[in-house]
Amino acid sequence: MSMFWDLPEPLRRKLLATLVLLLGTFVVRWVVVRVALRSSEDLVVRYRWRKFTRYIAAVIIAYGLGRIWLQDLQSLTTMVGLVGAGLAIALQEPISNIAAWLHILTRRPFEIGDRIQVGSVRGDVIDQRVFSFTLLEIGNWVDADQSTGRVVHVPNARVFREPVASYSQGFHYIWLELPVTVTFESNWRDAKKILAEVGDLVSQDVAEEARRYVEAAANRYVIKFTHLTPIVYTRVVDVGITLTLRFLSLPQRRRSAEEKAWEAILDRFAEREDIDFAYPTTRFYDNVQEGKAGARAERS
Repeated sequence: MSMFWDLPEPLRRKLLATLVLLLGTFVVRWVVVRVALRSSEDLVVRYRWRKFTRYIAAVIIAYGLGRIWLQDLQSLTTMVGLVGAGLAIALQEPISNIAAWLHILTRRPFEIGDRIQVGSVRGDVIDQRVFSFTLLEIGNWVDADQSTGRVVHVPNARVFREPVASYSQGFHYIWLELPVTVTFESNWRDAKKILAEVGDLVSQDVAEEARRYVEAAANRYVIKFTHLTPIVYTRVVDVGITLTLRFLSLPQRRRSAEEKAWEAILDRFAEREDIDFAYPTTRFYDNVQEGKAGARAERS
């Protein structure tokens, strides 16, 4: 405290005036907010009062600090600058939204009709405004990226803070994978051929169209796909042999493409006596009786 009284009198006055300004503004805002909250039970109205009084308090503090510490700068330009600085601080989020809106308009990370994901929110873009854009939500509790029926308003500034994943930009297609596990005793080679035929069935003409999109997108993105036709990968797991069918689909047709593929697989496998699905089971294996002739254990 003694250090304060050792300061020059003009500086002490400015410090005291600053303290009074800050405390007075905060107390008045607190009283106004309390009165407003008591007069309304509407959460939206309460929220707006908090935001509005916060902005006003920021402007008053910025103006007051300018009057206290910059008394020699009384010109209109100086005051406009101070008020502008206060508004910039108070309206940081809206200004960020406007800047992000300009970014969206110029860089076009997405457009109306695109399917995107921003953070944990996924959906189709149905509206773009100065402060936010609107998504028709997909996923969440609904499987296979289908619509939930909810409309989600996302602040534009989130494109600066979180990754934006586009299902539609550039490539226009997404890769789908269906893992199908058959038993070790099944004719897995024929099963693999069946899956390849199913892949061709559900993605007819897709590869050629996707290749045109890739060539067009190469002017803007470094996208390199050498294999766009369906392919089946083989992998051994603990319960059998997993054959993974990988094929292209439009994002909006993911569920119907999966359904078409699974129905074709079920029909084709039902026709074969030497192909069976694998699932977790308990099995007793006698190596002496069932093992290969050159790999059997000696009978004790």
